[in-house]
Amino acid sequence: MSLVHNVVGPPTAARVMLLVHGYGADERDLGGLLPYLDPEGRFLTVLPRGPVAAPPGFAWYDLAAIAGGPTADATFLDSLNQLDALLDQVCEEHGKDRAEAIVGGFSQGGGLAVALGLRRSDRPHPAGVVALSAYLPEMEGVEYDWDAARALPVIVQHGTEDPLIPIERGRALAQTLIEHGVPTVFGEYPMGHAVALESIQAVKAWLDAVVAGERPNEPMPEPPPPPLVKPVTTASWESEVLRADEPVIVDFWAPWCEPCRMVSPIVEQIAAMRQGSYKVVKVNIDDEPAIARQYEVQSIPMIGLFRNGRLERAALGAKPRPQLEAELGMLVIP
Repeated sequence: MSLVHNVVGPPTAARVMLLVHGYGADERDLGGLLPYLDPEGRFLTVLPRGPVAAPPGFAWYDLAAIAGGPTADATFLDSLNQLDALLDQVCEEHGKDRAEAIVGGFSQGGGLAVALGLRRSDRPHPAGVVALSAYLPEMEGVEYDWDAARALPVIVQHGTEDPLIPIERGRALAQTLIEHGVPTVFGEYPMGHAVALESIQAVKAWLDAVVAGERPNEPMPEPPPPPLVKPVTTASWESEVLRADEPVIVDFWAPWCEPCRMVSPIVEQIAAMRQGSYKVVKVNIDDEPAIARQYEVQSIPMIGLFRNGRLERAALGAKPRPQLEAELGMLVIP
């Protein structure tokens, strides 16, 4: 039985593009990117629905099944084979060449797009792969055709603040592709488990090049240095703050707060001077209201000192560094 899916695009479209959604979404999820990715209507875009229920949407496989590395997972392989068959089906129904198709996806869907594009198969490989917030699936039953992949351009994008699939996995995917001679473009962006306008514009430019017969290939960029004051979200709060071995300074702030902008350079100065003794992070209370409520943050900027998982002291308002450190009970450094 064919996967539930939508096919979007004009009858004049020359190619097929398969876009595979992530965990908890559905076949409509990536359709919102089409005005940015394909304003010219060059593609018949296939938007399938994952076969596994994952309220409020659907998934492609059991997340726990691949957490430990290489393994055999029937749901992953079944979804991969169903997507492969769907791509064949749509190309045949609409008279399109599978070898000119683009396969892409986000998160779970991105991992499947990578496996679908690169695995050894008697079917033609697509013309390119788009991997958004993804990784290289290591799965028994999936063998990668690295020789053929040298002619297959891939674009990999990832958020530096992704709490679900860490940026290191996106970098590792790109590095593995480059080591195998795959034409690869890698981009990382200051975002979480998401896409951004800048990142999608880069995918559009990559698609333009691939459609024109090019194989975009860029050297792996050096990762940017970690920020002095790392942003923390609800997902990373426990590991970054509550379970930290060292004391943690937390800057509670918001973009609209003028005093927050005044104190931010002071917090960065503390982070630079106290490396090795204190961890310094920041929380945007607009984005993370649950953390703000839990610690009764009613006025900002509020700089808190956490030790052993507890809020030990707090200082309110923009103040000079010595006063701020004194209110937090830190030994003042002149």
